[in-house]
Amino acid sequence: MNLRVLVLINSAAVAISLSAVNYYFQHKWYDMMITFLVTLISSYIVFYYLIEKYIYSKIKLIYKLIHNLKLGRDLRDALGEHVTANPIKDVEEEVKEWARLKKIEVDDLKKQERFRRDFLSNISHEFKTPLFAIQGYIEALQDDDFDDKEMARNFLEKASKNVDRLSYLIKDLDEISKLESGEIPINYSKFKINDLVKDVFEGLELKAKHHNIKLTFKQKYDEGIYVNADREKIRQVLVNLIDNSFKYGKEGGETAVSIFTLHEQVLIEVTDNGMGIEEKYLPRLFERFFRTDTSRSRQIGGSGLGLAIVKHIIEAHQQTINVRSTEGLGSTFGFTLQKTKQTLPFPNIPVLKS
Repeated sequence: MNLRVLVLINSAAVAISLSAVNYYFQHKWYDMMITFLVTLISSYIVFYYLIEKYIYSKIKLIYKLIHNLKLGRDLRDALGEHVTANPIKDVEEEVKEWARLKKIEVDDLKKQERFRRDFLSNISHEFKTPLFAIQGYIEALQDDDFDDKEMARNFLEKASKNVDRLSYLIKDLDEISKLESGEIPINYSKFKINDLVKDVFEGLELKAKHHNIKLTFKQKYDEGIYVNADREKIRQVLVNLIDNSFKYGKEGGETAVSIFTLHEQVLIEVTDNGMGIEEKYLPRLFERFFRTDTSRSRQIGGSGLGLAIVKHIIEAHQQTINVRSTEGLGSTFGFTLQKTKQTLPFPNIPVLKS
């Protein structure tokens, strides 16, 4: 509905009202018609002037401003001046859309604020625990003045472990920060994922024996499965996932790695038969410092950033990672990688002698 129609409707309403009043008192159709016409014309002129000058022009200015801000100067120049037949309706739609976007923005800011508070609280706790332990051991050594050599050696070893824990924490924080900012590039190369799994198993063999956990590679294919990825970063993913299975596995348990070839991807799964994870914890499992069993994981060690680093590495490869778990039965972490074809060597072609 444009301005003229709106003014005409209002003017007609006023004219009909005054004409009805005139007929009520005069009872003359002729006077009523003259009153109707005069009132309609005068009301139309007055209303149009007032609305155009004080209301409509302001609305058009607001809409033009909103439209220009939304498009930007370059796009606006390309499209030319925007003309609308109904700026009132357009302004209403623009304001509703603006309100919707602002609500989304506010919700995102609230989530970020909650994340920031939780992160600062967690990192403060993670730093304070080893620092207070180191401080306690040093004060005990100072009070004892190294009279008890055995106790001093024991306290120094414990202080050293807490220093190592601080170093791991700082190193992991630095790495996850660089991964998020894109400072660490992904160096793609073609390699056999089968061989990488075997290398990782060899490196973790002693640690697996220490935790009394059997490592099993469920590889059903004789031929090598080639992927296109950053070999060293995928090694870190496998090490972190298998190490995580040690923390939450059971005594005499098993950690298995399986490989499945999909259409254009390879799915690698790391499965353990440990304590499992409650379903309510699964959405938060890749958050920084999140632990389902705080006391146990802290006793075993780690920075609490292993799974967060895994998630960032896989997402940097533009791939996906997921987890499924049943409490009391175990957990399975699966991630995908881009599959590549094996390059076949050129056949020996006999040279024809002339």
